[in-house]
Amino acid sequence: MISSLARLTVRAWAATLLAACALLPLVESTVWILQVALLLGVQAGVGAAARRVPLARSLTVTAQVVVTLLLLTLMFAREHAVAGLIPGPDAVRFFGQLLEQGGEDVNRYAIPAPLTDGIRLMLVGGVLIIGLLVDALAVTFRSAAPAGLPLLALYSVAAGLTDDGIEWLWFLLAAAGYLMLLLAEGRDRLSQWGRVFAGPPRGRGRETPGTPAPVRFGHRIGVVALGIALVAPLALPAMDGGLLDPDGRGMGAGSGGGGTISAVNPLVSLRDSLNNDDDRQVFSVRTEMENTSDLYLRIVSLDDFDGTTWKPSKRAITQVPEGFPAPPGLSPDVEFTEVGTSISVAKTYGQTWLPMPYPPSRVSVQGDWRYEPVGMTLVGDHGQSTSGLTYEVRSLDVRPTAEQLAGAPEPSAGVLREYTELPDSLPAVVHRTARDVTDGAKSAYDRAVMLQDWFTLSGDFQYDTQVDVGSGSQAIARFLQDKRGFCVHYSFAMASMARSLGIPARIAVGFAPGAPQADGTISVAMRDAHAWPELYFEGVGWTRFEPTPTRGSTPDYTVQDVEDNGPADPARPSQAAPSDPSAAPSQSTDCRADGSGPGACESESPQAALPVDDDGPKWHVVLLWALAGLLVLALPLAPLLWRTRMRARRLGGHGRSEEDVAPYVLAAWEELTDAAWDHGIVPDESLTARGAAGRLVRQGRLEGDAAASVHRLAGAVEQVLYAPRPRPATGLADDVRRATAALRASASRRARLRAVLAPRSAVRVVWAVSDRWTALRDRLTALRPNWRLPSRQRG
Repeated sequence: MISSLARLTVRAWAATLLAACALLPLVESTVWILQVALLLGVQAGVGAAARRVPLARSLTVTAQVVVTLLLLTLMFAREHAVAGLIPGPDAVRFFGQLLEQGGEDVNRYAIPAPLTDGIRLMLVGGVLIIGLLVDALAVTFRSAAPAGLPLLALYSVAAGLTDDGIEWLWFLLAAAGYLMLLLAEGRDRLSQWGRVFAGPPRGRGRETPGTPAPVRFGHRIGVVALGIALVAPLALPAMDGGLLDPDGRGMGAGSGGGGTISAVNPLVSLRDSLNNDDDRQVFSVRTEMENTSDLYLRIVSLDDFDGTTWKPSKRAITQVPEGFPAPPGLSPDVEFTEVGTSISVAKTYGQTWLPMPYPPSRVSVQGDWRYEPVGMTLVGDHGQSTSGLTYEVRSLDVRPTAEQLAGAPEPSAGVLREYTELPDSLPAVVHRTARDVTDGAKSAYDRAVMLQDWFTLSGDFQYDTQVDVGSGSQAIARFLQDKRGFCVHYSFAMASMARSLGIPARIAVGFAPGAPQADGTISVAMRDAHAWPELYFEGVGWTRFEPTPTRGSTPDYTVQDVEDNGPADPARPSQAAPSDPSAAPSQSTDCRADGSGPGACESESPQAALPVDDDGPKWHVVLLWALAGLLVLALPLAPLLWRTRMRARRLGGHGRSEEDVAPYVLAAWEELTDAAWDHGIVPDESLTARGAAGRLVRQGRLEGDAAASVHRLAGAVEQVLYAPRPRPATGLADDVRRATAALRASASRRARLRAVLAPRSAVRVVWAVSDRWTALRDRLTALRPNWRLPSRQRG
């Protein structure tokens, strides 16, 4: 029969798990909830074992904390731990990096986010912490009502971040778990006072004055906590939408003229947009620019590369100025003209960042917008989005020459330091390939052009929407080997290779030039979403390159002898004039070298993005390692734990009635003889209780109260063995503890240490196992059929 404490432990586990279900809509994968369920089970099991020993409450919680750290180390930082198990300084640093990465991922991705290692650590670790608090409060400290506070915190955070239309379901699950925990704790508390009553009779509309106080108290706290859980999410902000998500809402932060901004990862929404079969128009653009094939609508730049993906840095934002400052690095010697562009956004397309030609010089737009000066971008504040907007942008049409780019001086040390940084995890093949491709180049410009031409012309790369290049830091290396991918792969690879050559580089995300219309406007569709590298040249500034075959347009300043090119190379991106309809990237042809038609270019594959590396150990393997590690740790402590458990069982009886006095007294006597055995006094079964008591007092050198306690216990044993009606015994547990303390005080330090860590009486476990094995073998032998034939009788 399940004990009340075990039932309370199971319900605490279930309540935490039910509340954690509210986090399910936050991420794409749900496998983490299974991992949490198993790890919570191990955590609760350790608590149950510690309470059964029993350990002190503080030691019980400490044991659960230690086991939780070991589990998290095995799951996330095994390679950085001491012996693959113990979290040392390297593991602590790795956990810090993983948590930092998780925080960045939370800001970077729209909901539902991919289950990166950082986000998984935050989910699993957070739920384990809540589970530890719930178990400690409800079970260890036997107070279930306050355990609703961590459950409420867990549910409220999840409910405040999601808007999936079924919040009521998560609320019901969390509420059911908490009420179930309250009921179990209330019944357990009442059972300590006697019979548990079922409550007021059926049909009564309100509780009677006789309802037990603990139940009323728990119900009231439950009602208050559930009311807070229902109202609290209404006051929390929602996190929706993405950079290119047509249904997204604003993510900008700031008040007045200041604040910071941290964008969601545009690449996640970019690949979703490119896979959208509904190629609806999102912008209608009218521009003064002569060559509309260069009209890229830039949203944001990604300048932070961690080896797995590119992401925007966290930047300070300010009020939108009347006139923007000159773009960084642009010299008056470079030809440019200011052009105007009018952009009308469809009502179905609403996202935070404002698409603009780069570099902008002035923006006229309605709404609550903020300016990020480093990237020269505008971001919506307080939920401001682009949905249904019409705005004017004045921008610079910069036209550098190849000679100006080739003769550009070296950038400043600050630019080089910030925009050429590469992680140590980047495979060496990236740098090696970049050097091989640009062998013989005389300038940074020559190297950039040779990289672009290698991707678009000479490298035999194929624009492919069905690639599967893997994940993690090796993804770029696999792309360079397989030579198949789409804009994300090409821009990632070229920017990384440029940085490895000392050329400042970043990734721009936005929209490639759309399709010219008969009325002079340009139609930009969702599937014109694009990513391209920007390289920095002193005197020119950030300069666009186009390494993706058949997408966008190749910049004139990267093409030698533009006027004498002859027939257009179908493998190179379009260079048509604005009047030529083929300038539209959405109508490009020959996506693959095998001659596939335009229909093959319809969309881009989500598998082609570079997700976070997930090559770590599987969760079930980690769980097995965790259990094995716990077993290894528990084996040396097994005698101590068994001995502690036996002492608690023997001394935990009452002995207040005639029915239980005999087992209680004999158990106390057995505990005393085992304690003496642990300290070196071997029991002698041939002696009477009185003789054994005298021998124990002499060899243990006991005096005073300790000796009197031994003789008093021996007298109780004689009563049980010989008296027809033994008297109920009290205080025997105190007598055993007093005599044991005296034995410990008279023993040497070595004897005391052995009595604790390797008690001699633990051999009783071996004897018990041997006796049970013998009994089992005898029963099996008795059940075995007798195949001997009866002997023939002589006749």
